[in-house]
Amino acid sequence: MAEFFAMGGYAFFVWMSLGITAVVLVANLAWASMSHRKHLQRISRRVRRENLKT
Repeated sequence: MAEFFAMGGYAFFVWMSLGITAVVLVANLAWASMSHRKHLQRISRRVRRENLKT
């Protein structure tokens, strides 16, 4: 088991690449969520503004 985690001497590079990948995926999800929320707010404001005109 310890040899698996050591990755044949390349553990630092393997675990760093996995860590960086995880960080990028989480950041991408967070960015998409914030962008989605921002677009929904923009649509909501536009609908409210158009309802006030009528």
